[in-house]
This record gives sequence, C-alpha cells and structure tokens, in this order.
Amino acid sequence: MQNFEFYNPTRILFGKGMIARLDEQLSPEARVLVLYGGSSAERSGTLAEVRAALGSRTFREFGGIEANPTYETLMKAVVLVREEKLDFLLAVGGGSVMDGTKFVAAAVPYEGEPWDILVSKGEAAKKALPLGTVVTLPATGSEMNCLSVISRQSTGDKLLFSNPLVYPRFSVLDPMRTMSLPMKQVINGVVDSFVHVMEQYMTYPVDGMAQDRFSEGLLSSLVEIGPRIVATPDDYDLRSNLMWVATLALNGLIGAGVPHDWTTHMIGHEITAKYHIDHARTLATVFPALLKVRRNEKRAKLLQYAARVWNITDGTEDERIDAVIRKTEEFFESLGVPTRLSAYDIGAEGINDLVRQLEDHGMTHLGENGDVTLDVSRKILEAAA
Repeated sequence: MQNFEFYNPTRILFGKGMIARLDEQLSPEARVLVLYGGSSAERSGTLAEVRAALGSRTFREFGGIEANPTYETLMKAVVLVREEKLDFLLAVGGGSVMDGTKFVAAAVPYEGEPWDILVSKGEAAKKALPLGTVVTLPATGSEMNCLSVISRQSTGDKLLFSNPLVYPRFSVLDPMRTMSLPMKQVINGVVDSFVHVMEQYMTYPVDGMAQDRFSEGLLSSLVEIGPRIVATPDDYDLRSNLMWVATLALNGLIGAGVPHDWTTHMIGHEITAKYHIDHARTLATVFPALLKVRRNEKRAKLLQYAARVWNITDGTEDERIDAVIRKTEEFFESLGVPTRLSAYDIGAEGINDLVRQLEDHGMTHLGENGDVTLDVSRKILEAAA
C-alpha cells in the first residue's frame, strides 16, 4: 500500500427531516448566501425548508447556477457576497451548485484575478469563506470533498481545482429531496458514482485490501441499485443507499493509499465543454473504451473486478477481460446511457478537436503512470466512436 494522508472535516447529517437541523450548524449572527440552480429547488420545497431553517438570520439568495457552473455566472455571486458582506455560503443542489459554491468561497477573499485559482489548480487560494451544502442530487460526492470543476464560457475551458479550504463544514443528505428528480438525473448519478469508484480502483494492485473490498462493495451496490431504482423510483431505501454510495465514492476514503487514474474524467470534461453533453454520459462513453485500450496495463485489476463484482471466473484471462468490459458497457446501456460517441453525432473531426483541447489544457500525460499520451487519448476516443 502507498503512503497517504487522509483528512476529511465534513459533518454529515443524513436522513429525513435533517434540513431543519441547519439551525444547529450556523451561528445566529451568520450572514448567509443561499446558492442554487434552477426552479426545481423551489418547486420541490427544498428552498422553503432551507428558508425556514435559517429563521431570522440575514440571508440572500442566488439562483441560476448552470449544470456546468460557469465562471461568468459565479463571479456575479462573488460580487453579491462582497457588496452584502455575507460570511457563509450554503449550496442547495447537486454537484454543479456545490462546485460553484466552492469557487465562490475561494474567490471572494482572493485579491487577484479569481480565474487564477483554477489555472493554479487551487494552489493560489490561501483563504476561503466557510460553506455548507444541502444535497438534492446524489452523484458527484462534492458534498464531502474539496474538489470543484468550473467552466468559462468565453474560452471554452473547463478546469478542476482542489483545496482543503473548501471542504464543506457540513452537508445535509435527505433522500426525500431526490424524489422529484427526473429519472435521467438519477441514472446519471449512478453512472457518475460508478466511474468515480472505478477511477480509484481500476489501476494496478498495491495490496490495498480494505480499499479494494470497499470499492468492490460500492460497485456491487450500484449494479444492484441502478435497475431497481428505475423499476421502483419511490423506494426510500434505494434512494438512501444511492445517496450514501455517491458520497463514499469520492470522499477520499477509498482512494487513500492506492493509485488513481482520472483519464476518463479529463477526457469527459473536454467532451462536455465542447458538446454540452451531461457529464455522466461522457464518462459512460469514455470509460469502457479506456478499458479496451488499456487492458494490458490494467490486466490484474480487470481480472479481480471480473471475479469479485461480476462473478466471471470461467475462461481464459483474455476471455474474462473481454466479458467484464462487455458487462460494464451493458450495465450503462441497460440504464439507457449510450456508450458510443456516435450516439451524440461525434465523428472523426470531433475527435481531432477533443485531442487538440486536451493538448491546450496540458492533459498530455494522464493515467496512473502518466503514460496516457495524446496518442493514447486519441485511441481511447476512437475506440469509443
């Protein structure tokens, strides 16, 4: 197992009615900005619950954060926080709202050009406002990590940053808040969570026994949850399990002491930036293709994944690897999520554009060993065609 440092300060309040406990998490003198996306937070009653829990505190609201949060929109929130002298941020929504709120938290006290926070991958930020979250869409794990991905409309960039200053102080996870979601968004959450786990698991063995078994348990849970939640969307226990699995998939625990490969996410970000395809759906096109192209480098873990998650133990090693890659594709497809770029009318010229974007953003040596060059990324995209 590799050396690691694990730190996670986020308090989780999980279950029905937990939004009311916001009152306990905030100082009576807190001046709060509530950030959210579209009208669904209002229609579902989540914002009403949040307002009631905030009580007599001074608070303002900022809506309109996009599904891929943009620098342009978020800078308007930064201006509002500064003008109103607000001192606590509360994200109400899914990963995009939480990611956007983290950027605002770091940008408000930043004295230079806030875009530099993203260009520096978060290292430029030395201070941040405190923040909390109320989760309405289980998918990204942003409620319990210090990661954020932000787009810039004027340049077409989509960049990730990480800084421990933007860990949420607390996150409220009430599965009832997910009941009004369109099923497409719920399924996107299943796929996003699945790939989050795989990018910390599908590398090479380092004898991380707890991490591997934990990851395999999360993957097996998602394989079970996916089709069942489509069949019985009002099942509270299924919603609860999906919500907690999504959080555990990216809160740092399963990735401690093991190598990571975030190639799928980096390529997926470029697809979303150019074509505005849902993030999870870009992952479903890239990840199986990556397994095909990198099957030799990931051979040992592919065989372990085949046996422990899909119970594939018969046949030669190559036959088992072929079978488990097919199983992964079939799982996504069974949920109505395409695994081919052609489903989005992305052809050879589009692949050329995506490779150029990867080069422009310095994504020239990806993977657990840094050997996913632009040529390898092109092969992955071609395998996804």
